Formats: sequence, C-alpha cells, structure tokens
Amino acid sequence: MRVRIGAVGYLNARPLTWALDRDPGRWAIRYDLPAVCASLLQAGTVDLGLTPSIEYLHDPDYRFVPGISIGSRGAVTSVAIFSKKPMADVKTIALDTSSRSSVAQTRVLCHDWFRIEPEFVPHGPNLAQMTATCDAALLIGDPAFEADAAALGLRKYDLGEEWLAMTGLPFVHAAWMGRQGAVTADDVQALQAARDEGLANIPAIAEEYGPDDPARAARAARYLRDNVRYGLGPEEVAGLQLFLDRAAALGLGPRRAVAFF
Repeated sequence: MRVRIGAVGYLNARPLTWALDRDPGRWAIRYDLPAVCASLLQAGTVDLGLTPSIEYLHDPDYRFVPGISIGSRGAVTSVAIFSKKPMADVKTIALDTSSRSSVAQTRVLCHDWFRIEPEFVPHGPNLAQMTATCDAALLIGDPAFEADAAALGLRKYDLGEEWLAMTGLPFVHAAWMGRQGAVTADDVQALQAARDEGLANIPAIAEEYGPDDPARAARAARYLRDNVRYGLGPEEVAGLQLFLDRAAALGLGPRRAVAFF
C-alpha cells in the first residue's frame, strides 16, 4: 500500500517532495498549509506529515523521520514578523493562521528574547490587513518570502535570525512526522534519498517556481541553497529540543524528548 503523505505546498518544501511526486506508486501526496497538514496527521487521514515541529508535543506516539527537516541557521527569509515599530514597543501581533510552529516560536521569542507581552490575534495571511489592525504581523511561507517590507514601510524581523541570536542554534520549522510504526526503515531511506535528489535539482525546482521569470527563479534558487537547511543532525536536534522545551514551559504542550522512527 502507498504511504499517505500530507505535505506543505510552499517553495521551501519542494526539495523534500519533488522526487516523491515522481514515484506515485509509493507515495500518495496531498498538499496543504502547514496547520492543515498537522490536522490531517492528528486525524489519521495521512500516515506521515511534513508537519510543524511544535505538533510533536501533541501526541505521545509521534516520531520524527531521522535526518530530514525544513530548518534554518540564521536568516530564513520566509518566516518573519513585519512590524510598524520596534519590537520593544509592539503591543499587538497578528498571527498567521497558516502556521503553528512559527506561532509558538513567536511566543517564545516574545517572552524570552524581546521581553514583551503583546496581545496575539489570529489572522489570515494578508499582510496589509494584519498590519492595519495590529502593530506587527507574523507571516510565513511564500507570502513572507515575497513580501517587500521596505516598500510597505515595515521592519522585518526574521525569526530564524532572531532564534540564532538568542540560542546560537538552528531552528527546525517543520519535519516529517508520524505515529510510531507508520513508516518502515525502507520508507525512511527513500525519504532521505528523495531529499538528496531534490537538493540536486534545485535549479529545476526554482524554474518551476518562476517559469518565464529568470530573476524570480534565481531568487528562489538562492533561497533554497542559502537560507533553508534540510538536515536534522545533532545541532538541529539540539535546537529542536530547546524549542520544544521552551514551548512546553510556556504551556504550549507537555515536555517530550525528541524521538525518531
């Protein structure tokens, strides 16, 4: 039987899913927003989800696929707070409802790093509307990647950059996750091989993102090469565990040690 997968449709996920699309006999893939992928996994509609990392705290049977993540060590460019004022003066933040890990990361950074206690307001990912009603807005994925903060008169606080400044560690935004026993050792190896194939084909992926637009394709390729990291080694695991611990300390879930298939 095919493995049912819930995957994110953003550009930053394509190096992990590009090769899977070419093997429909093994993988049944459904593309959606990160928060929806999390809900599909929780409901058992999919076996494996490319899921916000915070979701790991919400089911004791969840395990990570080893060696693979969507992460960053420094600026990620596609997860950011766009603000009308310095963070120290922010009283309200609109939170992108597409996100879960970035919402939790924002809460942790506000508490531990920016030392503020703003009101958090859930909002659909429309930056103009978000900043019309709040001091700042969390935006993720392709909308954040494409947003021109300077043109909008906004400050951009890249959450990957802020996390590294606070912790000295990478941040794991999302990873393959499922319940214990959902995938085999062969499946894990196939997912790792698919990541490697995707990374070897970044020019083709970027061209898909910016067809007939060389500048857009080149920007996408730089982003995938230079900003997003796709491994899950010891340093990434340390950053992931710290994030989960800090989120748990803020009451966003029970404490759990990172575990793998």
